[in-house]
Amino acid sequence: MKKAVLLIMGLLLLSAPVLAYQINIEAPDSVSVGKPLIVTGTTTFGTGTPIDVVLYYQLTTTTEVQRKIAYVLSDKSFRTVFDTTGLKTGTYKVEVPSTANSDDVTIRMVTIYDRSADIHLDTPLTQEFSGKIYLSGDIRGLENAGIQVEVIDPSGAVVFGPQYVHTDNNAHFAFEVTVPAPGSYEVSFTDARGYVGSRTITTTTSGSGVIATPVQTVVTAGGTSGIVSAQARSSRGSPAYFIVRAGSGPVALYTSKTLDWVVEYSDDSGILHMVNGQGDQNPERVEILGNGQTFYFKIYPYQYSVTDDVFLFGENVGSIDVSRTIPAPFRSSGDMSASETQRASLLPLLGAAALAAVALFRNRPRD
Repeated sequence: MKKAVLLIMGLLLLSAPVLAYQINIEAPDSVSVGKPLIVTGTTTFGTGTPIDVVLYYQLTTTTEVQRKIAYVLSDKSFRTVFDTTGLKTGTYKVEVPSTANSDDVTIRMVTIYDRSADIHLDTPLTQEFSGKIYLSGDIRGLENAGIQVEVIDPSGAVVFGPQYVHTDNNAHFAFEVTVPAPGSYEVSFTDARGYVGSRTITTTTSGSGVIATPVQTVVTAGGTSGIVSAQARSSRGSPAYFIVRAGSGPVALYTSKTLDWVVEYSDDSGILHMVNGQGDQNPERVEILGNGQTFYFKIYPYQYSVTDDVFLFGENVGSIDVSRTIPAPFRSSGDMSASETQRASLLPLLGAAALAAVALFRNRPRD
């Protein structure tokens, strides 16, 4: 009888279903080189169970790149992060290998891409500390669009953004960011397709940085206009003056934004023009037809209490230089040198003398 009972129990145990543990993982379809590849998962394994998560590079053969161990949390989830810095671009596979207790071989395919070459900066990567960092450049393929920018300080705190910055019809952008202290700041760029890349701008007080230096991009053989810029300190009482040598054809000049700038300029006929229609939301812009002539610009903040740095950017120009003296079109008698003032003061006397001579000649007795 006992043997029969034991036999029946054994048969029941053999016929009972074997419970297999379940594992499911999630990973992004794509990630940029240098950004973390985050893998999450859920499982029926118990809390504290170690889970192997492996990153493979898929080419003609599969090569293991990194292996991580994640531990199951109380809510039956797990998470691990792979560092993609320095990895090749291409197709990768994230996998949790099967075990004796699991019938899953969970796989996710991930594309690692690198678009950092799409970023071109005109401004130097090392700048003299002035309380701001200046950035201008272009993003390939982003004409008349925008780019999301975020700036992180050396401690990891966000000091700017995420904020969208406009790009013009040459995919060019220009902006400035207030920073609290010298150091290295990471500037990251993201568009509608995702993360593009980052650049590190270092500000220094050692004198090795660059400030107020014109930045030029050479015109390419295909005839595409480059961007030229110069930067100077400006206030209402001490405006910034620029000398612009135009190219041939349409010329566009515009200021940096973040402040309400007033732009005055002299055309090749000597006529003065004033532009101030954008406020502090967009750059002030001037479009003229160039034929190699020289234009003079005077730029100052609209508010009397403000002193700040201003960039003047130019498209299809030969050069932009900061003028250390007041150009002639903007000079009043108070701005003239002593010799010029003396000559100017003599003009009314000479005119009066000439009129007196004419009057005497007319009143002379006729024979």
